[in-house]
Amino acid sequence: MPTIVTRGVASARAFGFAGSSAPLVAPTSVEYLVVAGGGGHITGSGGGGGGSGAGGYKTATGLSVTAGTPITVTVGAGGNGSNGSNSSFGSVVCGGGGYGRQSGDGINGSAGSGGGVSGSGSGGAYNGSGGVGSTNGGNGIGVISPYSGGGGGGAGANGSNAPSADTGGAGGIGLQSSISGTATYYAGGGGGGVRAGSGAAGAGGLGGGGNGGFGAGSVGANGTANTGGGSGGGVGDGVTLTAQGGSGVIIIRYADTFAPATSTTGSPTITVSGGYRIYRWTGSGSITF
Repeated sequence: MPTIVTRGVASARAFGFAGSSAPLVAPTSVEYLVVAGGGGHITGSGGGGGGSGAGGYKTATGLSVTAGTPITVTVGAGGNGSNGSNSSFGSVVCGGGGYGRQSGDGINGSAGSGGGVSGSGSGGAYNGSGGVGSTNGGNGIGVISPYSGGGGGGAGANGSNAPSADTGGAGGIGLQSSISGTATYYAGGGGGGVRAGSGAAGAGGLGGGGNGGFGAGSVGANGTANTGGGSGGGVGDGVTLTAQGGSGVIIIRYADTFAPATSTTGSPTITVSGGYRIYRWTGSGSITF
């Protein structure tokens, strides 16, 4: 069953009591926020690992809906050593975030807000570029020991390049939305990892991005659940370690002068507040108006 919360005078209108006995009609359009799952880092051999990219982020008003026609809601999981999974609300689809990878492999995930590249590893020193997506990851430093990784791309900005060989790049900032009724950042990129030295790992981007790991055998922090944040980069030094990207979220709203949905699945949280009906999914489901 969905969780239903009502607040203020809006709740009086929820049942058509706003001075009229006429039943409320179904909405013809909704505002939406769709955030995909963030990428999750996987280590390889060698230097600092690149932060993973945030999940894709889309928001708009005026999406047409049809009474009696179910709309499928898919909330993407965060990647675990892999790209994040796509999220979708009907025809609106967001790509999952690209995974960061420790160097030596020289591979970057690509999707959503592309994953950050790692620093140098045993496969050879190089300065790589970020993964491909709506934003890019930053460059790592792989030609100077102890090696550092770049930050993963966020929905609002590219990941930062590693500023020095012992300091990881910061994850890109996410984007802020108030569709839930509270101003919240989503889809921040993960910070880059560092193998050693006197510096620091990269900070995760605002919007759920995980901080990078520092030191051999360190694991980057996971992205925050239901934000689409990318995980931080880890440093496995030949040992395979993985970090989890943050899962996505889907939120829609429309004026509370229109009727509630006739049915939902996936246990969305339903709030009537500030003149809106707000539906928030953290797991896949559906809605019918």
